[in-house]
Parts: sequence; structure tokens; C-alpha cells
Amino acid sequence: MSLDNTTVRNIAFLARIDVPEAELPQLADQLSAILGFVEQLGEVDTTGVDPMTSVTDMALRWRDDVVTDGGIQQKVLANAPDAIEGFFTVPKVVE
Repeated sequence: MSLDNTTVRNIAFLARIDVPEAELPQLADQLSAILGFVEQLGEVDTTGVDPMTSVTDMALRWRDDVVTDGGIQQKVLANAPDAIEGFFTVPKVVE
């Protein structure tokens, strides 16, 4: 696909990019090359190929859904500057 200077100027406007007039032909050639590569990818036969989310085949490791660090309320509150009835106390923010 070949892009002309008018199309590239419009793309730059939509992207809110200030492209000097002298650079439009070079940018048009570069964008045309990119679109040509994308067109080549469309010619590849992908029948029977599953879509991927990553280039490597990954499987998530399963674990038991259990609480592992519970029951340490007193240890956590020991670091608090002020605690009342098992909760952190903070200064009032909203009046």
C-alpha cells in the first residue's frame, strides 16, 4: 500500500504530531513499507493454528486457596504508632 503526502499529513494531524513539510515524503515511504509488511502477514495461511497470548506456551500453576499469613494481628499492630481495639488509627482527613 502506498501512502501519499496528503494522507500522511492527515495521519500526523490525527495523531497530534507536528511533522515538517520536508519530512512528509520520507515518512510516507516508511509508513508504506510498514503497511506492506502487514499485508504480507495477511497472506500467511493460519488455518489450524490456535491464537496465542504469548510466544511461549505457558500454564498457570494452581495452588490451594487458603490463608497462609493470617493470625498475626498483634505482630502487625506492633509496628503501628497508634492502634485501638485491633485497628490502625489515622488522623482525620475529611472535616
